[in-house]
Amino acid sequence: MSDTRRLEVLRAIVEDYVHTQEPVGSRVLTERHQLGVSPATVRNDMAALEEAGYIAQPHTSAGRIPTDKGYRLFVDRLSEARPLTQPQKRAIEKFLSEAVDLDDVIGRAGRLIAQLTGQVAVVQYPSLRRSGLRHLELVPTGENRLLVVVITDNGRVEQRFLDVPDDVDEATLGELRARLNAAAAGRRLTQMDVAFNEVSAAVAPEHRPLVTAIGEVVTSALDEEQEERLVVAGQANLARAGMGFDQGLSPLLEALEEQVVLLGLLTEMTSDENVAVSIGHENKLAGLSRASVVSTGYGSDGDTVALLSSIGPTRMDYPGTIAAVRAVARYLSRVLPT
Repeated sequence: MSDTRRLEVLRAIVEDYVHTQEPVGSRVLTERHQLGVSPATVRNDMAALEEAGYIAQPHTSAGRIPTDKGYRLFVDRLSEARPLTQPQKRAIEKFLSEAVDLDDVIGRAGRLIAQLTGQVAVVQYPSLRRSGLRHLELVPTGENRLLVVVITDNGRVEQRFLDVPDDVDEATLGELRARLNAAAAGRRLTQMDVAFNEVSAAVAPEHRPLVTAIGEVVTSALDEEQEERLVVAGQANLARAGMGFDQGLSPLLEALEEQVVLLGLLTEMTSDENVAVSIGHENKLAGLSRASVVSTGYGSDGDTVALLSSIGPTRMDYPGTIAAVRAVARYLSRVLPT
């Protein structure tokens, strides 16, 4: 599609249909947009767009609506970035920065996306498989018991108790704590066994069983949290009039409940740095065949640790949704615990 004017006609059809929720006719296009041609010429352009599969006629009226193919061309070549206003940016930053812990951060991010887009938000918790160890603490609690505290670089905290021998004193614990933290620095949680093996080989033989036991406790605690977690917010938005799911909301709700499958789709479509858009039948999950997904990654220090997405009708405000997802991901990265 190289004809510039026909691309402008497609842009006008998409923008009007998103705004009015009604099929768009040639006369309306010439009245609302400065196309510089007659309604008859616009009708010819619309006929060419329809023949190419970019627009379709939903019923016998003269109006046309975009197809998935038309939305794809709009997103790839015609949509323009719509930066958020300064008040919107300040409100996002303030809202996220007031979070008290990781759960609060993730929950707030989901509510923000849902409110900004009027659609469904899906926010992934930072993945342990892509996380690192920030600090390992060993706290004696008396009665030959030790509290093992694992703090990840994205704010997760796991605590487990461990029985220890009578002859383990504060000095020994201090040495083990220092060695374990030094060995774990910069390593992913999935590499912790290497760190513990290094420490075990460096300490006195009588302390190696304790290092092994601490390693088993840490591994066990993290294994319990390995399942990826998603927060889904704004499902009620899907039932609003005009969302386009009146006759088929159940498949979409079921798709949102299949979190493992949904996460697989989001992971496959999303790059680390850019906002990705998957439209209608491009989605491999059947329940999303009438929806579009806008997704990006977030994380601290430029390292993507999780995904943030907005899901809505194919007739969504793509520039607005992309801007909202990008902005919230950026601010979420800034306030993510480090």
